[in-house]
Amino acid sequence: MHRHGLKIRHADDPSVEPERDDPMRRILVTGGCGFIGSVFVRRHLNQHPTDEVWNLDALTYAGNLSSLADVADNPRYSFIHGSICDGPLVEELISSAPVDAVVNFAAESHVDRSIEAPDLFLQTNVLGTQTLLEAARRNGVRRFLQVSTDEVYGSLGAEGKFSETTALAPRSPYSASKASADLLCSAYHHTFGMDVVITRCCNNYGPYQFPEKLIPLMILNAMGDRPLPVYGDGLQVREWLHVEDHCAGIEAVLERGKAGEVYNLGSGEEMTNLSLVQRLLKLTGKDESLISHVTDRLGHDRRYAIDSSRAQNQLGWSAQVSFENGLAATVQWYRDNTDWWQPILSGEYRNYYRKMYDGR
Repeated sequence: MHRHGLKIRHADDPSVEPERDDPMRRILVTGGCGFIGSVFVRRHLNQHPTDEVWNLDALTYAGNLSSLADVADNPRYSFIHGSICDGPLVEELISSAPVDAVVNFAAESHVDRSIEAPDLFLQTNVLGTQTLLEAARRNGVRRFLQVSTDEVYGSLGAEGKFSETTALAPRSPYSASKASADLLCSAYHHTFGMDVVITRCCNNYGPYQFPEKLIPLMILNAMGDRPLPVYGDGLQVREWLHVEDHCAGIEAVLERGKAGEVYNLGSGEEMTNLSLVQRLLKLTGKDESLISHVTDRLGHDRRYAIDSSRAQNQLGWSAQVSFENGLAATVQWYRDNTDWWQPILSGEYRNYYRKMYDGR
């Protein structure tokens, strides 16, 4: 069985690799064509020059192969088109050759879409994670890292922060599905002794983010002189972390995290949505008359903020990119990379896969 860049071998195939005594590791990244996953894949290949990265991605609407076009020919990178819900594929993939770690980014992630279609979120985020966990358990994968979200904690008042011991209180179908997946991961650690670690991050921003998310949506609307839709009064508070800092945190947890632990990853930089939109308008040189207040999202959480001291103290990780600098750089990236986002707005980006891989 062959999928682009990877020959998947059965366990009884004599060509299956023997145990390795060299420093090379094989990392299976799921959802690696998404926003955060693509940054992680590129970073890991650069930071670990002897590692091999397999990227399993279903290429749903938010998965974009062009986000990793610069590494497509790297001999240490392989792309496999498929879903984490495809049990036979996942089993064959993980059993085909030794896999040292699974890093699970694959998820439906947009809250608004979860309100419209909760079943899809349960299928991918819960059952897909269980499919991965079971295949990893059966095949002796050394470490399983689940990438989660601060939204599993619910909503905060004006004060305080979420810690890793905060009770889970998800309030949207999206966050409920992610909380369920986290609990499954913890259960596999406690029941089967699997080496599982979980990261929970605040809102991410940076290059390659799909334009349905707040920051790229507002940037592109402002650049096109279109209304900038702000939910309700816009005073919902979010904490923002640059995607490169997030991926550095995931690397730290992958390398040095304690089995069974949860690690919050945040920047401490909070801002209301309205203030953020106003700042983006200044950066794009547009007037605040473009702001359009719209009906608030159902069940919209008021404030998120997380305590990252465990990751700082135990792993030596902390955010390095200031929100001011990171936001300005992000706006400039979208100015400079119209060839990435224009095909997304038109829907043509999906033709990239057909062009690159059909018939192979």
